[in-house]
Amino acid sequence: MKWATRAGIHIDRAACAWLIRRFIDPDATFVFVPDPAHVPDDATPFDMRGADLGHHHGDCSFETILRRYDLTDDPALQRIAEIIHEADLDDERFDAPEAPGLDVVLRGLSMIGDDEHTMTVTKPVFDGLYEYYRRASLLGREPA
Repeated sequence: MKWATRAGIHIDRAACAWLIRRFIDPDATFVFVPDPAHVPDDATPFDMRGADLGHHHGDCSFETILRRYDLTDDPALQRIAEIIHEADLDDERFDAPEAPGLDVVLRGLSMIGDDEHTMTVTKPVFDGLYEYYRRASLLGREPA
């Protein structure tokens, strides 16, 4: 399936692309457009103005996608959603001290390549976050 988002990806778009490819559509292809008017007819838009899979009711796009695809029962994804929310919206809804650091790392990575490169280099970052919080959930404490 083809997915579309705005060019110049940062924290929420990169996290959404990771979520889509890891949990929803492993064969996903992504198109980066300058404006929502340029979304191809055969693509599902996310994290852009007017998109169903965008910011709604104070939530970031990552949270919207979690709900839409019934992924809210995964505690690791829920914790990542809180971190992404705080990094993207910075409204102090969640206690996520990791958010500013993750935001800086992803912004820096987005500065050294195009959107495809950003997705490639951020995948292990999100895979690592997921594994860390998955193990924390299983152990009931932070992993050593």
